[in-house]
Amino acid sequence: MVTRKVGIIGYPLTHSISPIFQQAAFDKLDMDIVYKVWEVTSGELSEKICDLRKEDVIGANVTIPYKEVVVSMLDELDSVASRIGSVNTIVNRGGRLVGYNTDKFGFIQSLREYARFKAQDKNILIIGAGGAARAAIRSLVDEGASSVAIANRTIGRARRLADEFEGEKPIPIMCLTSNEFQENVSNVDLIVNCTSMGMLNGPAENCTPLNARQIPKNVLVYDMVYTPRETPLMQEAKKAEASVVGGLHMLVNQGAKAFEIWTGCTAPIGAMLEAAEMALAPNIHSSLDRA
Repeated sequence: MVTRKVGIIGYPLTHSISPIFQQAAFDKLDMDIVYKVWEVTSGELSEKICDLRKEDVIGANVTIPYKEVVVSMLDELDSVASRIGSVNTIVNRGGRLVGYNTDKFGFIQSLREYARFKAQDKNILIIGAGGAARAAIRSLVDEGASSVAIANRTIGRARRLADEFEGEKPIPIMCLTSNEFQENVSNVDLIVNCTSMGMLNGPAENCTPLNARQIPKNVLVYDMVYTPRETPLMQEAKKAEASVVGGLHMLVNQGAKAFEIWTGCTAPIGAMLEAAEMALAPNIHSSLDRA
């Protein structure tokens, strides 16, 4: 019996705890599957995607910065990934690679169950314009949000993302440093950081897109970054007495959905969450606090 493989593709991957909680899930169900870390540069990406077609590989997770890049390298996309234009889960079906996006599910699930937030009729600000932002916007539009705006350092990238929703919902865009951005921040119900800013061992590890003076007291600040457990943005939000949510529950929920796509089995989400929390134990903080 050949041990099957699955892994995570991205760069860098020193921050990732996916190998820990996904392996815990395979072990919980006594599956002969090992979860690998495949840290590859952009020049190595195409070869690694080809490797996923091997018989002993069941698929992969995809993370920063390749969620959009891999789309053109796959044979097929499921309907959700196709609508979003971003892939975070790949399945090898007999040498044919099929792309999925489970970020949408993980994001909405964590908002509903953990933050107790319903997006319908709410005003929302998205920070960032990459694959994670695309999944978040698709989720929020589908949930009936009243308005969704994008703030990004690069206006051109934000405009291209907003244009994808043309004819469906107008998506205002703004620069992170503009006066318009600050005005928008003061009138939203939810702020979602979809960038890697503040991520442990990332290029902007100690940075935050907002400081306490910019954050309204009555807003929910959702940071998709999950390591450290309390990010610089979350620290600033707490100073502002705003509600805060970290990215851990989104990570585990999207990972559970990926597990089910790979295996066809119900994910042991309790074991996955426990393993994820233990992996972040040195940074024990509550991910949801209300003043």
